[in-house]
Amino acid sequence: MTLHPSSLALLRSRYQEDSALLRQNFDRTGDGSSAIRRRARMVGNLLSELWESIVPDADNFPIAVIATGGFGRRELFPCSDVDVLFLCAHEKIDPESREFIRTCTQAMWDIGLRASPATRSLKECERVHPDNLEFTVSLLDRRFLTGNRDLSRKFEKDLLPSVILREWDTVIQNLAEMARARHAKYGNTIFHVEPNVKECPGGLRDFHLAQWLTLLTAIQENKSWPRASADDFYGTHDEPESAYDFLAAVRCFLHYRAGRDDNALDWHAQDEAAALSIGLETRGTSDPAYWMRTWYRQARTVYRRATLLMDAVPPPRRSFYRQFRRKRAPVPGTDFFLQDGRLDLAENASVNDADTILQVFGLMAKHGYRLSFAAEDRIADALPVLAVQMPEGPFLWNCLRDVLLGPWAAHALRTMHALGILELLIPEFHGIESLVIRDTWHRYTVDEHTFHVIDNVHHLRQPQHDWERRLASLIPEIDRLDLFFLALLMHDTGKSRRTGNHAVNSVELCESLFSRLMLDPDERETVRRVIRNHLEMSSAMRRDIFDAETVHAFAEKIATQPQLKMLTLMTYADIRAVSPEALTPWKADSLWQLYMSASNFLDRSVDEVRYHAAADPALVSRIVAQLPAGQSISAALPATIDDLRVFLEGLPQRYLATRSPEQIAAQFRLARALSESPVQLAFRPLRQLNELTAVTPDRPGLFADVAGVLSAWGMNIVKADAFSNAAGLIVDTFQFTDTYRTLELNASEIDRFLLSVRDTVARRVSVEELLRSRHVKHQRPRVTVETRLEFDNQASTHSTLLQIVTQDTPGLLRAIALSFAACGCNIEVALIDTEGEAAIDVFYLTHSGRKLDEPLQAALSESLTMRLHHLRQ
Repeated sequence: MTLHPSSLALLRSRYQEDSALLRQNFDRTGDGSSAIRRRARMVGNLLSELWESIVPDADNFPIAVIATGGFGRRELFPCSDVDVLFLCAHEKIDPESREFIRTCTQAMWDIGLRASPATRSLKECERVHPDNLEFTVSLLDRRFLTGNRDLSRKFEKDLLPSVILREWDTVIQNLAEMARARHAKYGNTIFHVEPNVKECPGGLRDFHLAQWLTLLTAIQENKSWPRASADDFYGTHDEPESAYDFLAAVRCFLHYRAGRDDNALDWHAQDEAAALSIGLETRGTSDPAYWMRTWYRQARTVYRRATLLMDAVPPPRRSFYRQFRRKRAPVPGTDFFLQDGRLDLAENASVNDADTILQVFGLMAKHGYRLSFAAEDRIADALPVLAVQMPEGPFLWNCLRDVLLGPWAAHALRTMHALGILELLIPEFHGIESLVIRDTWHRYTVDEHTFHVIDNVHHLRQPQHDWERRLASLIPEIDRLDLFFLALLMHDTGKSRRTGNHAVNSVELCESLFSRLMLDPDERETVRRVIRNHLEMSSAMRRDIFDAETVHAFAEKIATQPQLKMLTLMTYADIRAVSPEALTPWKADSLWQLYMSASNFLDRSVDEVRYHAAADPALVSRIVAQLPAGQSISAALPATIDDLRVFLEGLPQRYLATRSPEQIAAQFRLARALSESPVQLAFRPLRQLNELTAVTPDRPGLFADVAGVLSAWGMNIVKADAFSNAAGLIVDTFQFTDTYRTLELNASEIDRFLLSVRDTVARRVSVEELLRSRHVKHQRPRVTVETRLEFDNQASTHSTLLQIVTQDTPGLLRAIALSFAACGCNIEVALIDTEGEAAIDVFYLTHSGRKLDEPLQAALSESLTMRLHHLRQ
């Protein structure tokens, strides 16, 4: 059977008009919860009318039309699928029924609905299929729409409750496992730069997960389907409902904005949502950082509730060990007891003793215990009483020390933070709650970043990599770990102030805390110095850390070995906490090298800046001695040791320290082959990057030409360094990503790529010709990075240091190098790095063998500014 075209057109027109009114109402009020309820009601009425116009005597026909999933719980977002179950009374579905269902489904699509139909017989619904648990979960949120009401009532009252009770363990275990897998996919954190409002931890899926787990628990306890709706299962607190209203408004906004089921809250969507104050009680424009703080606060409420309920899911089998663990063990001196790894309160106990609460958090930090669902609620309810009783002085410091020094300190601090206890102890911490730093390399909010920093130091107690073992060796050498962890906790609190140096601001905020903890002057100064200098090591790593003057300047600021050890660990933990990818093995090795160099300087033993054979005649022998056993000098280095000395003469110390003996030998062989070809190249794929090394006589514009070839081939330069020896030979290395996977998918293109580089370096092909032949697509940046040029004639005795911070765009490195060539500047050392969308490049430059004077700096600055501005257009 088919609908008359005029009837279908009428339904479609009505649906479009009603949808337009819904959109207008949402734009006016911003009420997402109301919008999705009204759309669910509108689509339900339309679908009922549609079915009844297709099926004669629909009330008695043996099919019930049931809304499931979001549609079933009256939450139908603007572009979401419409989940419908066609429930058939007979086990074998007859052709007439199939035709009715097909006609209805087709009509839904013709009207403009994203139909997601499922057809099941009553018999098929008697079983739970673990491979298709989503269908069973969707039945937890079902409601009758139209058709055979008696069939729906039988399904609702008799079949579904019995199936859920019989398969309860399978359903709840698989539901929890699916949620854990989803959380793991997103790193088990709500603090994503561009979160998915539906699937990310703390998103709408977690809100519904909490409803489903609570409903299933109630079914198991009552042995029947509860009368209360799932919305009532959160208890007395309305935070999750408030969070849901916010999330619903955001998802509605994203759907209307994209015109499709788009749930990604990217940078541009955040700016637009903040401008419209989406989800906020007040209308008008709000700051994007402030708006995202609201997002994280609401997501944290949902995520915490969902994870607590997941943790409460009983194990699938009760082993003897599990039964033993489930026995109650009282916590001495408190009204708490431990059961199955969770701390709970006795039913008649009152929560009015702040000392006891702090003791419990110390146990959590020491053993990794968690609070029960009920205990968290009761502590949150008791905050006004606890606020009056919070201790100060040495007792408070001892309690805080117990938390900070525990291996699960970050877990305990997160719980204290979520419940408001941390802010009672340290009001200064409140300013960074859910505070977003609007850049592309900080993955987490400032408060979560702080907890990751603390966690990263504690994780060094179980190192997995060689560089972690080296850093872990510093922990026992720190006399006052408690003061060190206090500095970690407070080091970024100054970011709550929008202006000024945040390290200085953090120190200022600590002063009142020092007074409350009654720390002595020496203790205060230790914490102050760690916080005040916590960016110094990262800044020094942006210089040539193998340049003696860089090391000297850094070490003189730090002054003492204890401070150096604490700053090294802090810098490691701080970089690693920025994002999972921030701390590369290269950065970890650079950090350790800087630590060793600074430590040597503090002990009055410092390496020379460049290699000179007369100053260190044994260096070549040491390199040869470190080659793999069994390799003779003639086999490994097909030349004399004197030739190797000539190759190494004048190369910066950084080159020798960052290359293995094998790499130095390979590059020396390239240098020896220059008599056969004036351009020698080596290419190798790395884990996520490709590396190109060029060895050739130096000439003006050489660095610019190589960078230009890479840009023409669509390669994105991530890191690079450039060195030259006393004989005018350059060793330039570029690490880059292959944006279009050209070299990965077409091995034959590697030879063509290398030929292109050789021809360009040898000036047989011009870079401009290559660039014209290849169109490089420029993407709109998510974050705008302002260009900064900083010249420094004091950092080195032989060169002018230039640091360039600017937007990372295709062709950037070539544009910079062209300016150097135009001004007659020679690159002595180049250190190229990228963080998010910011290029942070450092060059050591000379002109005619000398530093750049002020007129030349001004001319170079003008040339760079013009080229970089043109590059952005």
